[in-house]
Amino acid sequence: MKKRLAPFLIVLFLILAGEDWYSGRMRGFVVPTKPLASVASTTPNATLPFVTRIIDGDTVVIMIEGIPEKVRLIGVDTPETVDPRKTVQCFGKEASAFTRSLLENKNVELKAGPTQGDRDKYGRLLRYVYLLDGTLVNKEIIARGYGHEYTYRLPYQHQTDFRNAERSARESQKGLWANNACIVTNTL
Repeated sequence: MKKRLAPFLIVLFLILAGEDWYSGRMRGFVVPTKPLASVASTTPNATLPFVTRIIDGDTVVIMIEGIPEKVRLIGVDTPETVDPRKTVQCFGKEASAFTRSLLENKNVELKAGPTQGDRDKYGRLLRYVYLLDGTLVNKEIIARGYGHEYTYRLPYQHQTDFRNAERSARESQKGLWANNACIVTNTL
């Protein structure tokens, strides 16, 4: 009798304690899904994801409910700066600096892509990252010329917008698309 009653009592306790037993999260601590413009973006808010570090132009570390997570931005690729197999690519440092200027030490909103997996092959979360004013950072990086549209296997939610942003940046010669952005000089 005690063995049959124990699971029922545990579930009852969790419900009364306010925990969603199927998700393992306390109800009062769920990350909001709407941008909160009233929250100062440079003041850490424990209930919102907070960017703690920029790895490179398309990968950041975000504190989510007290846990640091590497997050790879969906649909954008920037020149490499930290891949040990490659040298620092042209405009990579500028792309990283731009992402840092947008995100470092700010609260953000994260959204998963409905056609993308939760994580990539390196274990990084795959997400769209929004500033609290509603700016989609993934697209902003492309629109300002610090990266290009990137499709990995499957089309994604904002693919057309990102491609249009890249086309506009190329035509306007912004960032890495500028005529003299990546001049290679021969020193021989």
